[in-house]
Amino acid sequence: MSSHRVRLARAAAALAAAAALGLATAPLAQATDQQPGAGDLAAARAAAQNPSVLDQLGHFFARKGVPPTQPPAIGPSDETQAARAAAPRLSGDTVPVRTLDAGFVAGKPGAPVATVEFTATKAVAADGQAASVWTAQQNGSWRVVNIASGSDETDYAARAAADGGTAFREPQLGAWYELKDGRILPLDDTARRSVGAHGTTVAAYQQLVHQRYGDKLPGSAYDTAGKAGGFQADAASASGSSGAPLLTAGTALGATALAGAVIGVRSRRRKG
Repeated sequence: MSSHRVRLARAAAALAAAAALGLATAPLAQATDQQPGAGDLAAARAAAQNPSVLDQLGHFFARKGVPPTQPPAIGPSDETQAARAAAPRLSGDTVPVRTLDAGFVAGKPGAPVATVEFTATKAVAADGQAASVWTAQQNGSWRVVNIASGSDETDYAARAAADGGTAFREPQLGAWYELKDGRILPLDDTARRSVGAHGTTVAAYQQLVHQRYGDKLPGSAYDTAGKAGGFQADAASASGSSGAPLLTAGTALGATALAGAVIGVRSRRRKG
């Protein structure tokens, strides 16, 4: 599947300095960052389970993922009735969602391949629709920050875990990978086009993403020109989407937490 995501904030200027110096000679970490604790995951799930969020999920399903800023195919009264009929519920575990790390791209010594960006919980409707509820810690508490159609985050996390690996995403391409035993393995078609059917080593992948994004990291000339929140045409073309957000650090969580309205609604399609 591919996705169009809202992106957050900037990373430290040190990453740009590392990018300017080229690939670091010190060995890169071959692992992701630390797993969130059980308490954090429980708090994240509690936020997703909030009745107001479930109500918004009902409307999300009733609108078939059409954002609130766009007119739905049904009228308000029909939407209200369909939202009740959707009877949304959470399904499966709340999981951490990891994203390609800017420090890894820059070649920063010891940087993990990917870092936790937010948590996700799968929600399902009575008619079989699925959505992903994104939750992040903001100002000391866990809040819902986005609802996206489909269940990429939990599906790929489960696939990688079943294989003994860890899932992460390269959002610029909409690609999902598994990190296992020092190798980067593809989880979807976009990732297979990126690293091949049998994957590649962590070192080779680092060189690949440095080539792709090393001159677009936070603090770079590209960033200071105000383009880091924009779109990259070649990445968009590769993913078959209208645009792919460029690399920033801690990407998807720039929006205000969900408070009575769905924000950042995204639609996606399965790619592999």
